[in-house]
Amino acid sequence: MRRALPIRKGERGLTLVELIVAAAILAILASAAIPITRFQIKREKERELRYDLWTMRDAIDKYKDAADKGAIQTKVDSQNYPPDLDTLVKGVDIQGKKVKFLRRIPVDPMTGNAEWGMRSMQDDPKSDSFGGQSVFDVYSKSQGTALDGTKYSDW
Repeated sequence: MRRALPIRKGERGLTLVELIVAAAILAILASAAIPITRFQIKREKERELRYDLWTMRDAIDKYKDAADKGAIQTKVDSQNYPPDLDTLVKGVDIQGKKVKFLRRIPVDPMTGNAEWGMRSMQDDPKSDSFGGQSVFDVYSKSQGTALDGTKYSDW
């Protein structure tokens, strides 16, 4: 059987000063972790935005390729681009089969909604207003700045 060691007068536990120093060290470490976490979250949102833009642009290109081959009938002034993003989701009939180019319109991770800026071939390249003829390109409506210093709307 073990006997408990006797407690000497000066060894009862941590002093108040030791507790304050330990709490201060923990606070400093926690305050250093918060900016790193915010940076990681922003970087993940940017990665998601790049992927979403690539996915939608790829769907637009596939629609245009099918229209260029004559599989899809389009309006003359559309230059074989889709009329809107919903057409890519709803799909079109190609030789009796319904072909969808996009499962859903993704949510913009920077704005939190599924509204995207669109450009048509008839629009000015730097314009932020959509003429409505056909969708040539998509971009984020966020006015934020990326970690690399560029605007999200310029991606």
